[in-house]
Amino acid sequence: MIYKAIGLMSGSSLDGLDIAYVHLQETGGKWSVEIQYATCLPYSHEWQEKLRSAIHLTALDYMLLHADYGHFIGQAVNQFIETHGLWHKVDMIASHGHTTFHLPLRSMTGQLGDGAAIAAETGLPVISDLRALDLAFGGQGAPIVPIGEKLLWKEYGYLLNLGGIANISFRHEEHYYAYDICPANRILNMLVKDLGWQMDENGALAATGKTDQTLLSRLEQLDYYGMPYPKSLSNDFGTDVVYPLIKGQRLSVADALHTFVDHIALQLEKEVLHINSRHQVEIAGQSMLITGGGALNGFLISRIREKLEPMGITVVVPDRQLVEFKEAVVMALIGVLRWREEYNVLSSVTGARRDSIGGAMWLGTEA
Repeated sequence: MIYKAIGLMSGSSLDGLDIAYVHLQETGGKWSVEIQYATCLPYSHEWQEKLRSAIHLTALDYMLLHADYGHFIGQAVNQFIETHGLWHKVDMIASHGHTTFHLPLRSMTGQLGDGAAIAAETGLPVISDLRALDLAFGGQGAPIVPIGEKLLWKEYGYLLNLGGIANISFRHEEHYYAYDICPANRILNMLVKDLGWQMDENGALAATGKTDQTLLSRLEQLDYYGMPYPKSLSNDFGTDVVYPLIKGQRLSVADALHTFVDHIALQLEKEVLHINSRHQVEIAGQSMLITGGGALNGFLISRIREKLEPMGITVVVPDRQLVEFKEAVVMALIGVLRWREEYNVLSSVTGARRDSIGGAMWLGTEA
């Protein structure tokens, strides 16, 4: 059977809503995926500000935004369906929503985007609240993408996502592990905002700077980096801790960017060595698939290659469609697994008591 699903993802970089329409098929226990259509709907400045400031709202205003954003998502999906002629060709929608609060130590996570509103707008089955059950079972609720890496891209020993936050996944025997490494694109984008830029295209400005060793040392000493995994980061670690630390050094934008790129690459190198030490995972001969917006930052990728390739790890950046929409594709898979009532969140990744079948289901279809 081929499942025809739409996956939705809104990342911490606030660049827009990722929408991917995919065909997923399971044959003899092996899954495959074909991306049919995918696009990123850029957020207007108004929506960026609404999502960015959501954590400061009253409970009432937060819930009103939750509903409004759900209707916005549903309307966006309808437009996507109309554009690509997909009416009556979509089995279900799986929506991650936009993360605002993430407090795993208190068993709470919050993603904006009411699944009921999406279902009402589209008239389709919608699966949302994908992380909540894992937290109820004592997990971090993150990362949740590794289920897709296990089922769809198992040929890679390591997988790195360079989104607003950088996270790594790796396979050890038959188990998968994953955790957040450090902030990434969100900080790089914030650093160029004063220049009126959305991003440092291809890392061109960062490449002209130089590393500030004082800042790099202070970044390396942050408590999170000494914590064992499973662990995960909320957006405010980057915005409230890392960004002010960088700005406090009063560097040029180029030097700040260059230093933070080095910080990302250095943290990745340390984590790969730590994984090898803890699990005795063989490094030489492994390959690492890198996706997320940071995979399009040539300077960042060059720094990562400088750290990893001497260790025997081949860095692979796939085609642009997979780079940009891998997380939305995995959301679709998570929705299909929920529909099939199969595990879609891995406890080996999140630290929960057991694997879980996560997601609330809203049937927008008529009886």
